[in-house]
Amino acid sequence: MADMRRILVIEDDPDIARMLALNLRVEGYAVVVEEDGEAGLARLCAETFDLLVLDLMLPGIDGLAICREVRRMARYVPIIIISAKATETHRVLGLELGADDYLVKPFSLPELVARVRAVLRRMEAAESLAATRSGVVRCGRLSIDPVARELLVDGVLVALTAREFDLLFFFARHPDRVFTRMELLDRIWGYTHDGYEHTVNSHMNRLRAKIEVDPARPVTLVTVWGRGYKLCDHGARA
Repeated sequence: MADMRRILVIEDDPDIARMLALNLRVEGYAVVVEEDGEAGLARLCAETFDLLVLDLMLPGIDGLAICREVRRMARYVPIIIISAKATETHRVLGLELGADDYLVKPFSLPELVARVRAVLRRMEAAESLAATRSGVVRCGRLSIDPVARELLVDGVLVALTAREFDLLFFFARHPDRVFTRMELLDRIWGYTHDGYEHTVNSHMNRLRAKIEVDPARPVTLVTVWGRGYKLCDHGARA
């Protein structure tokens, strides 16, 4: 049984919302349901949740707008999008905006429960790793604090999204090691799908814009042509 993790479900179809809540509660989760986008976002801002199950087509604020707002919050809340929009474009967009998983309607309830468990396990593993690796990691101009989840570049605090921080910290823990896009999807996002490799490219470009002197000619997060990406060790240490 889950240790009473709190899950917020924002879904405007009352039948789907009821079945989601019923099945997640059977698994031991504490579930709150909102059927309106604005009400759901307000509840998320006012209370603490361990996971958000989010429909895209909602009255008030749509799911993509909610996803954007959640990723601006200081605390990282995992998001599983559930939607009838099944095109690759919609899936990639949802993941680009920070969703941790994307499930197309209609879906089986056991599959949803399995994905909830998987996302929460990844979050627990990341939290445990940060706790055990509490020392600041330094690499050239970068200073990465896994506990405060802060990045200093030349001593200046640089704002990162939660996913950008996870990606950079992963590279910093494995300096000079080359990772393919598919490996990064699996290790950071938790899924492997050819259509989502663009997600890695976008995050790498955003990271380079924040940490490189010249993002067009990166010297820290570099591309190894035909293989993937690596973080160059300029004296990496903890």
